[in-house]
Amino acid sequence: MADLGATCLWMALALAVYSMAASAAGQLRGAPGLVDSGRKASYALALVLLVATLSLVQSFITRDFSLAYVAAHSSLAMPNIYTWVAFYAGNEGSLLYIAFALSVMAAAAIRLAPPSTRPTLAWTVAVLMFIEVFFLAVMAFMANPFQRLPFPVPDGQGINPLLTHFGMFFHPPALMAGLVGISIPFAFALGGLIGGRAGDEWIDAGRAWGVGIWALLAAGLLLGSWWAYTILGWGGFWFWDPVENAAFMPWIVLTAFVHSIMVQKRRGMFRMWNIVIINAAFAMALYGMFMNRGGPVPSVHSFGASTLGWVFLLFLAVGVVVPLAIFFWRYDLMRSRQALDSLLSREAAFLVNNLLLLGIAFATLWGTVYPLLSRLFAEQEITVARPFYDQVNGPLMLALILLMGVGPLLPWRRANLRSLQRALLLPGATALATAAVLLAVGVRQPYAVIGFALCALVATGIFAEWTRGVIARRRSVGDNPVVGFARLIAANRPRYGGYVVHLAVIMVALGVVGQSFYGIQRDIVLTPGEEVVVGDYRMLYVDTTTLAYADRTEFRSTVEVYRNGRLLETMQPRRTFHPDHNMASTRAAIRSTPVEDFYVVPSENIGAGAVGFRILVNPLVWWMWTAGGVMIAGTVVALWPSRAPARRPATVPAPATAAAD
Repeated sequence: MADLGATCLWMALALAVYSMAASAAGQLRGAPGLVDSGRKASYALALVLLVATLSLVQSFITRDFSLAYVAAHSSLAMPNIYTWVAFYAGNEGSLLYIAFALSVMAAAAIRLAPPSTRPTLAWTVAVLMFIEVFFLAVMAFMANPFQRLPFPVPDGQGINPLLTHFGMFFHPPALMAGLVGISIPFAFALGGLIGGRAGDEWIDAGRAWGVGIWALLAAGLLLGSWWAYTILGWGGFWFWDPVENAAFMPWIVLTAFVHSIMVQKRRGMFRMWNIVIINAAFAMALYGMFMNRGGPVPSVHSFGASTLGWVFLLFLAVGVVVPLAIFFWRYDLMRSRQALDSLLSREAAFLVNNLLLLGIAFATLWGTVYPLLSRLFAEQEITVARPFYDQVNGPLMLALILLMGVGPLLPWRRANLRSLQRALLLPGATALATAAVLLAVGVRQPYAVIGFALCALVATGIFAEWTRGVIARRRSVGDNPVVGFARLIAANRPRYGGYVVHLAVIMVALGVVGQSFYGIQRDIVLTPGEEVVVGDYRMLYVDTTTLAYADRTEFRSTVEVYRNGRLLETMQPRRTFHPDHNMASTRAAIRSTPVEDFYVVPSENIGAGAVGFRILVNPLVWWMWTAGGVMIAGTVVALWPSRAPARRPATVPAPATAAAD
């Protein structure tokens, strides 16, 4: 199987090079047969990489320790369930996964390309295959997952203990596929520019893939936060780690893109702006992959030490300079059909939204690279810690939430202050009432009061618009509320799907504000039979059981949690020592409710049964994890294709349809 995988890897490189060259040459020479051949080669590429991927997975299953990569990331003691995680646990396997994911998405994008993109589709194929060639060439010549050891070893080193978590089945694949998936809308935009069609031909494909990849990245980020919350033992979910930032920045820029592309679709505006944003998102994605693979900043989220950093840095330079050169080459072709009519309009709100998002991305990038710049120019490394990001990005994010509440209430083209005041009356009153209630019950943190009030404003605006729509349908066609709501959503899926996603963002904001300002933490050492009071809870430490396994020793503590004298739950947090890796991992025990989490994790086993515990009460964190499902549902609604209207006789006038938002 390893030999088959190695052969497929070289076949894939040959297919990608051929597809790129045939597509470009066929388009330049006006040879449809050559263009078609290049397109079909991209389909074959996905099949060949599937075989290579399955070959490596099979090598892990059979514990083929003659392969250096398998020996480095698995062992005889590793449960088979973690085979898929071990597959992408290091650079070589993750590169194979990225190449395979890109090939599948590229094949789907090419096959499903809208008719408007057909004249320049060959250039899109060439761009995608150029990116694919890079990853395949790096694997073939520098990081081959099928490279054999001089002689097989009896056992492997084993998987990194921090990766033995349910979230690892989804978090890394979602982020890696999302980062490389930004190549799809980028390739449609760049292919159109190269082909001399810099208008609106690519926006349907760009919007659909942009929204889908955005959701994939968002899911990956949320899953990564959940992983950090449950296994790293510090009780938080985001630390502005350099590699966390490297995944966050492309998502933020892509958020700006999926909003801005709607303006181009509806009003024919922001053509140049959208090209700039998708180029920036692609550059940020390449930067993220550079930081993960041999970047100069160590992180618990990276793929370990590597010599590939300079290769990804070089590709990052190409990914910035070449699209920028093509942009200026086709600059005159990208003029928008319309100009901004008024600063008080939905288009202007989208523009301000973009500027805020790019401001967050720039501030995060500056904080991430500043230690490197200080080390390079000042010969001392100045670390940028969490307070910088909180103080700079916090107000910008609050402004974004405010805009989420106001922007959808503005009409296209032009609004007047009176109509805006009417639209904001109920949401604004709800926000003020929320702030008043919070102040009355003793909440004094300004950011918390503002954050909760703005969340109330956004949610009220969304529910009010849904209610008005349902009432209007009941009056006009007699729909009952449930049917009316379903038909309301179906009549304008992009708009109302976006509202559902906005609700998910509000749920995340609730969790962030609650945990950041009102969490309680207590670090304490307990012996069996001792108890501690944390907030409204009383925790009794019962005992610790030691379990010995072939590759680890597990210390499983039992605690009982009470509130108001009533036993709520018996919990078993655990701490595990892995001698082969000379490291310990923890697994928090969490009692989660919509109001708050009771979180306990053992930080140290001292001896004689004594254990050091970290205990936290984290308000509203439950809403963050629930937001993931809501966000996916909203994305599905926004992307679900509308049913084509039934054909009618020519003599019967077609009914009017609702305008797309």
